Amino acid sequence: DRAGLGREGVAASAVAVNQRAGSIDELDPEKVAFASHDELDRPLSNPNGNAAGVMSIEEITAPVSADMELMRMNLRDIVGRKNPLLLAAADQIFGAGGKRLRPVLVFLVARATAQLMHMSDITDRQRRLAEITEMIHTASLVHDDVLDDCDTRRGEATIHTLYGTRVAILAGDFLFAQSSWYLANLDNLEVIKLISQVIADFADGEISQAGALFNCDLTLEEYLEKSHNKTASLIAASCKSAAVFSEVTEDVKMDMYEYGKHLGLAFQVVDDILDFTQTEEQLGKPQGQDLASGNLTAPTLFALRRKPELRAMIVSQFEGEGDLEKAISIVTEFGMDDARRLAKEEADMSLAALKALPEGEAKRSLVAMVGYVLNRIY
Repeated sequence: DRAGLGREGVAASAVAVNQRAGSIDELDPEKVAFASHDELDRPLSNPNGNAAGVMSIEEITAPVSADMELMRMNLRDIVGRKNPLLLAAADQIFGAGGKRLRPVLVFLVARATAQLMHMSDITDRQRRLAEITEMIHTASLVHDDVLDDCDTRRGEATIHTLYGTRVAILAGDFLFAQSSWYLANLDNLEVIKLISQVIADFADGEISQAGALFNCDLTLEEYLEKSHNKTASLIAASCKSAAVFSEVTEDVKMDMYEYGKHLGLAFQVVDDILDFTQTEEQLGKPQGQDLASGNLTAPTLFALRRKPELRAMIVSQFEGEGDLEKAISIVTEFGMDDARRLAKEEADMSLAALKALPEGEAKRSLVAMVGYVLNRIY
């Protein structure tokens, strides 16, 4: 009986994804530890067992704010200086605003592992890695918005809406090309392999999502694999790459990969929950848009197991009057508890991976980032 997947089912699916991830990186399934049933009911905690107070994003990014501002200015100049056609788009893409969590994580891991190795400062290659990470992420967003024909993202007009599809495609292509050139010039084969795999994962994630629209037989394992490819892969690979340039041990490199991977998965599950629980004004897009387009995410998959009548609405692509609104209501009522539990399990595994890092500003922010991601659904 698969209805109402419990903690064991969630954990089993997550283990399966960890075991299948060997093609992505040298993941060791035996290193994966899940919280016990009692632990799942406790507040989110850090590796030292203290309740993780939720810091603001400004407090979390404070240790690397100067690093981030330098990166932002560099990125805007890179795009606009070489390509006048893309100058306006560059201001839109890399202007002030936005949390830019991926390069923040690169800088935080770089500083935490530099402290571990008694380095005086982070390296130029770690700074360049942060730029590469943001370029790849931004290129994927620009192209995603064209594919999905999105007019807005987080309440702001998208590049192809403002400047046309041609400029959007060129901007995305340029960012991918420039990031590849910078990546090659890091002159580190381990990092080149890690980040190159991310770009392949992006394509795999998009293709698997397009091929699974309105598919009610999609498994939780397949959902997590797609989420890894589209979201967690870049975070995991960039966190590990930042550690590589601090010349830490293999175990610490693997820990940083695990931190980024599970944080990325928690982030995606949380985003998928918010697609149902936040208002259109908060989301910057219509509520339940993933479901409406046939992209079945964790809350929907859990709700399907508890309310089989949801299947007919999805398979018919909500052709009946009021079907979409009814489906959103069912998912909101019957899919959220299991989805929140899944997000918390991923968050706990992310925190456990920080055990080897020394206490300090950077580690505190890495711990707090997990609480920040999870707190959005409470």
